[in-house]
Amino acid sequence: MSSGLWIAIALYFFISLAISWWASKRIAGEADYLVAGRQLGLVLVSGSLFATWFGAETIMGSGASVAEVGLSGGRADPFGYTLCLVGMAFLIAYKMRARNYMTLGDFFRERYGRLVELLAVLIMIPTSIMWAAAQLLALGEVITVVAPVEIESALLVSLVVVVLYTTLGGLLGDAINDLFHETVVVIGLLLLLVFVFVAAGGFDAGIASITPEQLRFADPEEGMLSRLDAWAVPIVGSLVAQEAISRFLGAKTPSIARNACFVAAGIYFVVGLIPVAVALIGSHLDLGLAYDDTFLPLLAKELMPPILFVFFAGALVSAILSTVDSTLLAVSALATRNILDPMVPWMSDDQRLLNARIVTALAGVAAYIIATGSDSVYELVSTASSYGTAGIAVTVVVGLWSGLGGPRAALAALVAGLAGTIVFGVVYEDAAFLLSLALAAATFFAVAYYERRAPLPARAR
Repeated sequence: MSSGLWIAIALYFFISLAISWWASKRIAGEADYLVAGRQLGLVLVSGSLFATWFGAETIMGSGASVAEVGLSGGRADPFGYTLCLVGMAFLIAYKMRARNYMTLGDFFRERYGRLVELLAVLIMIPTSIMWAAAQLLALGEVITVVAPVEIESALLVSLVVVVLYTTLGGLLGDAINDLFHETVVVIGLLLLLVFVFVAAGGFDAGIASITPEQLRFADPEEGMLSRLDAWAVPIVGSLVAQEAISRFLGAKTPSIARNACFVAAGIYFVVGLIPVAVALIGSHLDLGLAYDDTFLPLLAKELMPPILFVFFAGALVSAILSTVDSTLLAVSALATRNILDPMVPWMSDDQRLLNARIVTALAGVAAYIIATGSDSVYELVSTASSYGTAGIAVTVVVGLWSGLGGPRAALAALVAGLAGTIVFGVVYEDAAFLLSLALAAATFFAVAYYERRAPLPARAR
């Protein structure tokens, strides 16, 4: 089994590297690397947006959580992230693509000035690195479930491969790889669903095994603020994620960027229901499995024939690869485009491209270090979705749709959102993000009102 698995994983890795090598021949500068020359069509943008979040959290983290507590464990994934993609379509995608930004940081520089751009980017970069760490940890766990290797070795192998193919192909390579990976993922999940129904005694018996308690979206013991917070983190916290935004910034037109978000939301919801169904029914099969990140791969190992399990394990690897590549590229885009490039404006485009590739590799190393010190995919993803993003969300949505607020309001909101995440995370963890969001919004509007009464002599641009 393990030899077959290694052959399958090696094959996935080889195909991914081959695609990225092909894409690398079409990269002539920073814009080609970071936004694929803005030449991506609806299929590639939609597939890449879907793949950005459909990875470790959806299949492993939420799968285990749904198996343990029912649908309330899957509010973020797939339901919350589906709504987030719809929100992107309505609020962000068209406007940002129409302005030809290369990163979310570009928006902050144009709308609020250089200082706000720097602070926003410094908040967003750790979020993306934590997200990448979660995917690397999940990839390592998948490999350890099916092969006799230590988690540290599995993480190192995962890091080397992901960094190689992301560094080579940029967004174009990532988008094509995402389409390949997610096709394999959908097939693998459908196969697992079939075997779960067979183990449950058929379709009717499987559906009948799901209890009413499992279908509740809310835990009866949690308060209203906690419930709202559980929805706000994936919907609002990820609304301004550079990982997803970079995908539609590579679209050919603003209309494609917006429509791709709608298409991706539909795909995400439908495909995301598969691991939810597997978890709901699989929890009644009495296989003695622990409800942790390894629940779904171990369930597949118990139910599927060896050859099909090898395929499923490869599908899991594909799902995670298609998420981690976007996070590493997000860090590279923010660090090079919004920090390094303005500091050294005389650099050639070739040097900028080289810098972007170097930063991609360094982001992978940072994610590896965080992953080796963590033991929960779900924890890392939850932290990444809420860390300082309250202020980012407020300043982006208000800034895109109105002229209200300037540099002072944006700075104050970003600081308030970051401080709120830290303070409320200690004093009222159950609704930390929601309260941080309220604090950031109140701060922004209060300072914006002051700015209107005492405007800056000249607005930094």
